[in-house]
Amino acid sequence: MLRLTSLLLLFTPLYSQAQHFTEAIKVNQLGCYPKAKKLAFITAKNAATDFYITTTNLRDTVYKGTLGIETKSKHSTTVTRVADFTALTQSGSYVVLVPGVGHSHVFRIGTDLYNEIGAATLKAFYFQRASFPLDVRYAGKWHRSAGHPDTSVLIHASAVSAQRKEGTVISSSGGWYDAGDYNKYIVNSGITTSTLLSAYENFSSYYNQKKINIPESNNALPDILDEVLYNLRWMRTMQDPFDGGVYHKCTNANFDGMVMPGVTQAPRFAVQKSTAAALNFVAVMAQASRVLKPFAKLLPGLADSCLQSAKQAWQWAKNNPAIIYDQDANNKLFKPAIATGTYGDGRVDDEWFWASAEMYRTTGAQDYLTAVETLHQQQLILPTWNNVALLGVYAYLQSPYPIKQEYKDEWDLMQRTIYTLADQMVTYAQQSAFSCAMGWLTSDFVWGSNSNAANQGILLLHAYRMKGNKLYFQAALDNADYLLGRNATGYCFVTGFGGKSPMRPHHRPSVADGITEPVPGFLVGGPNPFRQDQCNYAFTETETAYTDDDCSYASNEIAINWNAPAVYLFNALEALKSHIK
Repeated sequence: MLRLTSLLLLFTPLYSQAQHFTEAIKVNQLGCYPKAKKLAFITAKNAATDFYITTTNLRDTVYKGTLGIETKSKHSTTVTRVADFTALTQSGSYVVLVPGVGHSHVFRIGTDLYNEIGAATLKAFYFQRASFPLDVRYAGKWHRSAGHPDTSVLIHASAVSAQRKEGTVISSSGGWYDAGDYNKYIVNSGITTSTLLSAYENFSSYYNQKKINIPESNNALPDILDEVLYNLRWMRTMQDPFDGGVYHKCTNANFDGMVMPGVTQAPRFAVQKSTAAALNFVAVMAQASRVLKPFAKLLPGLADSCLQSAKQAWQWAKNNPAIIYDQDANNKLFKPAIATGTYGDGRVDDEWFWASAEMYRTTGAQDYLTAVETLHQQQLILPTWNNVALLGVYAYLQSPYPIKQEYKDEWDLMQRTIYTLADQMVTYAQQSAFSCAMGWLTSDFVWGSNSNAANQGILLLHAYRMKGNKLYFQAALDNADYLLGRNATGYCFVTGFGGKSPMRPHHRPSVADGITEPVPGFLVGGPNPFRQDQCNYAFTETETAYTDDDCSYASNEIAINWNAPAVYLFNALEALKSHIK
């Protein structure tokens, strides 16, 4: 790096032509850790050869560098040139400036980079609480009434049993609203709650100190577990105490309009028991039992009750191994017809694998270990609500119980799978026009694509913790950069953060509350070239098909299963920041 006085002299002739802001410089709008790699990408055609890092008032230049060669992006017409300023380690707030192009959003170099966004993405779950008033002391200007008490939920015609006839009233209060709508779904709660529990399991010391200003913050339980408990207790209301089965969802017959929670008074229903719901329930309850056991004095009996509930649901699933939730078929047989999110899953072998892994990790019982034999039948891809096999791999590999020799090949395969996927992502990042794994594969860009970026980061961190390869850790940092602005759209995809973040997410409270700013801390879905919502998209190429419009549930909705991996990734990076050398 040149001395500051020399840089100021070099910079003076260029100052007048480069002082405007431009969207053509893509950078993590939060910033970088002092010792981490620091990259920005210029997407404008220009003849410049140099770039500058300046203070936010553009008066002081702190670094000068040379732009890299042009690289064509794989999934759009975007062409990038990299500005690498890794050598700049001084804390402060800066912009990237390219003569003839302009300057970037403000970013920061600092040691607590992801502390605030880590807290906000976790607190977003508080803002999703059903049946709970959000007090101004905790919610600020986004305070609201409870809405949807769910104390008088009706057993739907699809869910009847000998003990619970159609129209039987049950209480299913609490839990998190699933996404931009006001319904609650066991299948999506499964992967979400488990991801948060895993975040705590893997970084408990960090979370034991992390407060996010929720009503329970002054108790002796970590805030992340307080928030998990709010949904966990709702999930338990969805288990039929007479047979152990689990209802698929608690829902209106139709989606509410774009109104605040509680404005509509439509009846709520507990809809059909399903094998997928039961096995999601098994996995989460087994994991919760394990995680909550050290807090037995604070939560007497809860860990044991969770495990007992898991065993009952496991038995129900064994007795009912192929009850698939088929909403269209149900609507031909039962009234009222249900038109809300289906979360229908035509195959449940991955749920069996995951549930068995969590039960084995919690109990050590060999009966559950035998499911590892199905590993070769699993499609080991990034976790999604309808493919949770990789969650089973994570659970098996972290089990404290010794493996039998007969299963050594399966254990070796699981480890190799993690490393192979991580190595592929490192390679993708090295070849990408934005130097990150996210976006190399066309399949990355689907409904909820941003959750793929976060889940890639989680896998990379698992691989890093297992093997210690710093390339994995760096690739996880790169994916965080992607989510926070270093991408083809130029958006920081978390509401309330960065210089350019979503202002109109498909999220009913954010639309209906009369407040300009959306509820903060939500990761929106991200680029989705399939555009199922049929809204107007200014850009339609694979990696730019995103629109900041509440019409766009296909690219701009929020969802708990997308926020949970964001919580894991941002907080894990903050917890591991001392590993950056």
